Amino acid sequence: MILVTGASGFLGLQLLQELIARQKPVRAIYNSTVPQLQHPLIQWEKADLLDIFAVEHIFRDVTHVYHCAAIVSFDSAHKEALIQNNIHVTVHVVNQALEQGIDKMIYVSSIAAMGRSQTAQFIDEETFWTESRENSTYSKSKYYAEMEVWRGIAEGLNAAIVNPAIILGEGDYSRGSAQLMSNVAKEFPYYTEGVNGWVDVKDVARAMVLLMDSDISEERFILSTGNYSYREVFTLMAEKLSVRPPSRHATPFLASIVWRLDYLRSRITGKNPLITRESARTARNRCYYDNSKFLEAFPAFEYTPLSATIERMASDFKVRINREKS
Repeated sequence: MILVTGASGFLGLQLLQELIARQKPVRAIYNSTVPQLQHPLIQWEKADLLDIFAVEHIFRDVTHVYHCAAIVSFDSAHKEALIQNNIHVTVHVVNQALEQGIDKMIYVSSIAAMGRSQTAQFIDEETFWTESRENSTYSKSKYYAEMEVWRGIAEGLNAAIVNPAIILGEGDYSRGSAQLMSNVAKEFPYYTEGVNGWVDVKDVARAMVLLMDSDISEERFILSTGNYSYREVFTLMAEKLSVRPPSRHATPFLASIVWRLDYLRSRITGKNPLITRESARTARNRCYYDNSKFLEAFPAFEYTPLSATIERMASDFKVRINREKS
């Protein structure tokens, strides 16, 4: 039996589609509302992964694990949730995988777990983590969670790790990276000079299955279509949505004002902030990620061009907006 944690999330749902397309039965874990995706090969099960006994229960008859469960947030108000759900949950999953003696695990880490600094960086899988004020709470939580997987590997766990870049694709446009599309649709006027890696959610799911089905273990892989500036990505989104692209450069001083105003807005409205101190800081960094290791391991693999990903997102976004209006 294949176990997928975080199966109701953005990446988890895409991974399920990839697995059922290959006719693989899956035990899919969620923690609140049962997802709409239903299929004879999917066995949905509700579980609190912070509960050791619940984790033990969902591991029954499991041979392969995709550990996708995590919280992604750059809001300091979510610090405790990030530590609990990203680090402690991974401890429980790794420990149970070791106790159960599963065949293999694929863990979803992040490029954020590789650390950041104020200077331009060229990062590959051998880059060492460096403590820096540029590292967000989310980055730290993913770094320490990944360390738990390496600890498991040292204790005999057969596992491999993927470090996806910023994941783009169709999803909930009110949260996560998909929210960038909503911001651009509202003609948010600011852009930064930051550079980051970007990748299609479908590519991440395909890569994870390829890695699981291979003999590769005790390795980590950056998954990234390429390195693009936030301005390039926002401009491409605006083009596909036929709206005005951001045109005002957000200097560090201006960004500090914007995130503070958005903080006040979020506290008044009760909605999550669009921009936080940490996300504003992250968007200024210039990080260049080397995606060659995975392509060398799987020469036939091809990443979806960023323009194609964003065009697909824009089409889906327009359909959803029109549906809401009707």
